[in-house]
Amino acid sequence: MDLVPALEEPLKKVLGPPTAKVMAEHLGLHTVGDLLHHYPRRYEERGQLTHLADLPMDEHVTVVAMVADARLHSFASSKAPRGKGQRLEVTITDGSGRLQLVFFGNGVHKPHKDLLPGTRAMFAGKVSVFNRRLQLAHPAYELLRGDSEEAVETWAGALIPIYPATAKLESWKVGKAIQTVLPSAQEAVDPLPDTLREGRGLVALPEALLKIHRPHTKADIEDARSRLKWDEAFVLQVALARRRHADAQLPAVARKPKPDGLLTAFDARLPFTLTEGQRKVSKEIFDDLATEHPMHRLLQGEVGSGKTMVALRAMLAVVDAGGQAAMLAPTEVLAQQHHRSIVEMMGELAEGGMLGGADQATKVVLLTGSMGAAARRQALLDLVTGEAGIVIGTHALIEDKVQFHDLGLVVVDEQHRFGVEQRDALRGKGKQPPHLLVMTATPIPRTVAMTVFGDLETSVLDQLPAGRSPIASHVVPAADKPHFLSRAWERVREEVGNGHQAYVVCPRIGDEEDDPKKSGKKKSPEDEAEKRPPLAVLDVADQLSKGPLSGLKVEVLHGRMHPDDKDAVMRRFAAGETDVLVATTVIEVGVNVPNATAMVIMDADRFGVSQLHQLRGRVGRGSAPGLCLLVTEMPEASPARQRLNAVAATLDGFELSRIDLEQRREGDVLGQAQSGARTSLRMLAVIEDEEIIAEAREEAATLVAADPELTNLPGLRTALDALLDEEREQYLEKG
Repeated sequence: MDLVPALEEPLKKVLGPPTAKVMAEHLGLHTVGDLLHHYPRRYEERGQLTHLADLPMDEHVTVVAMVADARLHSFASSKAPRGKGQRLEVTITDGSGRLQLVFFGNGVHKPHKDLLPGTRAMFAGKVSVFNRRLQLAHPAYELLRGDSEEAVETWAGALIPIYPATAKLESWKVGKAIQTVLPSAQEAVDPLPDTLREGRGLVALPEALLKIHRPHTKADIEDARSRLKWDEAFVLQVALARRRHADAQLPAVARKPKPDGLLTAFDARLPFTLTEGQRKVSKEIFDDLATEHPMHRLLQGEVGSGKTMVALRAMLAVVDAGGQAAMLAPTEVLAQQHHRSIVEMMGELAEGGMLGGADQATKVVLLTGSMGAAARRQALLDLVTGEAGIVIGTHALIEDKVQFHDLGLVVVDEQHRFGVEQRDALRGKGKQPPHLLVMTATPIPRTVAMTVFGDLETSVLDQLPAGRSPIASHVVPAADKPHFLSRAWERVREEVGNGHQAYVVCPRIGDEEDDPKKSGKKKSPEDEAEKRPPLAVLDVADQLSKGPLSGLKVEVLHGRMHPDDKDAVMRRFAAGETDVLVATTVIEVGVNVPNATAMVIMDADRFGVSQLHQLRGRVGRGSAPGLCLLVTEMPEASPARQRLNAVAATLDGFELSRIDLEQRREGDVLGQAQSGARTSLRMLAVIEDEEIIAEAREEAATLVAADPELTNLPGLRTALDALLDEEREQYLEKG
């Protein structure tokens, strides 16, 4: 983080090219500073060891243990037919359990000499199972003798740091490299202002780096962690505070709806009353729109809480005030659907300039990448002349060719699919910066909202509109109880028999392109255990049509179909002509078919918690109760099953997002949510460190208000540049 000459030194100069190459390729470490910020994952104490009893399968682990016994066996094999093959079996123990190490062939001589009973060492390797017992095959090891000068130096202190490592570079080699560069830590420039650091009793940065890598006591580790967490939280919050400050300086046109305009006419034709929540959030938005600097608001709402209605009323208010509004959706299916449902909700109010259109009407146009040239030309013309008050589209809206007459409001649906840069690109389309409303149906815990969307104000819609039905969710353990799966298909037939429709969701499409053998992707341990690829839409649809759902009208929908075909399938399903839609997660966001009451999710363990919650929100959208069945072959005790049980047990998205965050590393959540945030958090845990984040946000806001340019804080400016460079770099990789 701290770019100063000593810490900018490339690793290949300090450690030599071969080690530096592995560090760059496998750990993303390039400079001395990067390496100093590669913190230990945990620490081993000499006396107390990792529990061998708790080793995770298929993971690369480092353990410290003692050799209990070592035996050399001979055996015959194709390579050594006369019984000359050699296998060394070493049993190690740490008091909690035992683990077998195996070495073969010529590789047995050195360990046979080194690993005598009673020897203590660190071992690193991948945990596998052989004859129903855990073992490490050919692990790398480092003896802990503590007599030679170097060993005493390397393992100084009773606490042994265990670093995030890879098969190419064991933890202790990372440790030795860090010992080499540790003296440079003295030159780290402190990003925290002295008053803040002293006021909170935090140690200086060089001391924190020393203590995190070479602690003598547990108190050293605590001191270092508290300090390094503050750095991360504070630098990130200063970046966000500066973004908020810069946005607040921008001019914007205040947009107030006319008293008897489009919005009034629209409200008058609504067949229902708005919920209390919708009214409250609309007021917050209208207040923001009436100011002369741009609104930046995040609207979080449960699946089905009526966010689209709130967004549409905001767009109508802006059209009333003479501006245009653009709604950005992540997929074409979703853009088409928003366009369809908004035109339906507005009726003749969406027929501006047409016969039969109402007096206050405007035009609502769709703009996507796959539109024909003529339709596209007409849409672009409607935008530039101002004929169209509302445009709904995909990324196509960000293209250079798209020009607006007077863009007043940008609504971004499903924010986690768009980076900050894309929001900025669309923002540049206005004569003055437009107001911005960002929507997400993935509920975000407060701390994540502060960390990831810290440049936005937040509104939450947490009650469901009247007429929405509850959704019952159940886990269907297909392997343990196959008859449950047969019953699931009967339930689908019953729903269809009652005049309703159903979704069946699968993780894969099943055509050649997503064949897992070809994609070369690394499989998770659970995939490896099953040795079968995830179920695919095309196969499942075929099996269901011929088997349990024969006689019903079954169609497929997936992302690689031509957009016109996708739209035709969705239209038939929405019109009730299709009984069962077998689809990938293209239906995850925003698809709205109130008559669809059942959903069966195949291989549900292959989806994340928030994704399952999103998918489930597609049923129970009408007056009939919804049913969601989570089918899995995972065993009862597996983490995957516990995750599914949690989803089945609650419909509260905020509760689930917390569970989701606790089960995954924050990095994934932040990384998905915003370009670049993943790499900047090494020490901060978003859920546990809620207080630090909240306090850092306040401190950052105060500091930036007093000194937006950070004139007196060169250390902080350097750390910020490093963080923002990293964000930009990540964005370029993604974009």
